[in-house]
Amino acid sequence: MIRKVLIANRGEIAIRISYTLREMGIEAAAVFTAADEGGLHAHLAREAHLVTSYLDVDEMIRTAKDAAADAIHPGYGFLSENAALSAACAEAGIVFIGPAPETIRRMGDKLESKRVMQEAGVPVVAIWEGEPPDSEYPVLVKAAGGGGGKGMRLVERPADLAGAMASASREAAAAFGDSRVFVEKYIRHPRHIEFQILGDSHGNYLHVFERECSIQRRHQKIIEETPSTAVTAELRAEMGAAALAAARAVKYRGAGTVEFILDPAGRFYFLEMNTRLQVEHPVTEMTTGLDLVREQVRIASGEKLPYRQDDLGQTGHSIECRIYAEIPEENFRPSIGKIEIYEPPSGPGIRLDSGVTRGSLVSYHFDPLLAKMIVWAPSRESAIDRMKRALNDFVLLGVGTNIEFLRRIIATDDFTLGKLDTAFLDRHPELFTAPSEVPLEAILAASIPLPLGDGSRGAKTRQGEASSEGEVSGTAFPDAWTSGPWRNS
Repeated sequence: MIRKVLIANRGEIAIRISYTLREMGIEAAAVFTAADEGGLHAHLAREAHLVTSYLDVDEMIRTAKDAAADAIHPGYGFLSENAALSAACAEAGIVFIGPAPETIRRMGDKLESKRVMQEAGVPVVAIWEGEPPDSEYPVLVKAAGGGGGKGMRLVERPADLAGAMASASREAAAAFGDSRVFVEKYIRHPRHIEFQILGDSHGNYLHVFERECSIQRRHQKIIEETPSTAVTAELRAEMGAAALAAARAVKYRGAGTVEFILDPAGRFYFLEMNTRLQVEHPVTEMTTGLDLVREQVRIASGEKLPYRQDDLGQTGHSIECRIYAEIPEENFRPSIGKIEIYEPPSGPGIRLDSGVTRGSLVSYHFDPLLAKMIVWAPSRESAIDRMKRALNDFVLLGVGTNIEFLRRIIATDDFTLGKLDTAFLDRHPELFTAPSEVPLEAILAASIPLPLGDGSRGAKTRQGEASSEGEVSGTAFPDAWTSGPWRNS
């Protein structure tokens, strides 16, 4: 039985995981670095430990032992898809809330994962480890050992392939410590559709439907939703079966995601498997009622999945927008500074997963994701209306954000009609036109004095300092941060 978990992450995902652990009666310990000692996740934790890096496997194991934690939850990013951490946990007698090391290794290697999927009968895009036939162009050069757009190049002509492979190889080596690249057939204007999967250690597997993740910048998602407007009941059954075949092929344990690309003709192909919780998992939770972190903990504890596939269903529609500290109009330049005004929206059907508040410092040390705005409504049309209202009500001043940019995307006719693909932003250059004036909401918010503290207190290693619920070192935090992940939903 898991009694205490070290959350080996930061920001909104660390806070979100801690909510579920507390609801399950499980103690949670946070970690923070010197560059992150003012982080909200450390402030809200009842126990927080200073570490030198979020990427040091040995240090995380030592910290878990020091905290007397019997499990580690890696969240997403950082060590979440690091087979070495999963293996080190097993060696140390600590439960890793995630897949087995071999699963992470096999699915983390893009070439190996595609071979495994081919053998399992899952459709895969044609790939080459050398030069493809001239007739197959355009092609993508991709890194074998990583993702997120690093080491990726689009090649339109055979004459450009060698240079693209050399450039991609250098970038992949710097980003992942692995210079291997391969060539993949490029499919124009695809949708990015992923399926949430669950697998236990007793051989049971489920999929929890699809998420549409086609709105992307720099090959990274910024808006996700479920259900997808492109997925019919028949296609959902077919893609779901492929996702389950992928899970069985690697004896998947835990919560994971099988990602597909869907071409304009309705054909789908395996893209990759993410062996962790996804940033966009809340939209699945909002439409199914499942708590995916709770399911992860149950599976890691050795429990069987309590559902059959036919027990699962979706109600309504959910959309997530990622709130970044970046300037879309300036090639998504990151923005740093102190958040001076922070007034997030509230109301029926709105959930906010946030890692910041007023006074939080946004630095260049970490990913610029500040928060995730998630809405639920009975229909897609009403979910779009709710998201428009939520984004319009969201006031965040002190650093530049993409909130206005997201508003413009949601307001387009193509988004309303569900005409989505991974080239959406390329087709809409008008979205990158900066607003001509400061929104009225921002002016009004700046004129209202708020009673909150400046959030600048430093967090040191502390155990047992929390004096009451939602309180650290005698300073109360807003109810929004202590009421669970489904705020006002």
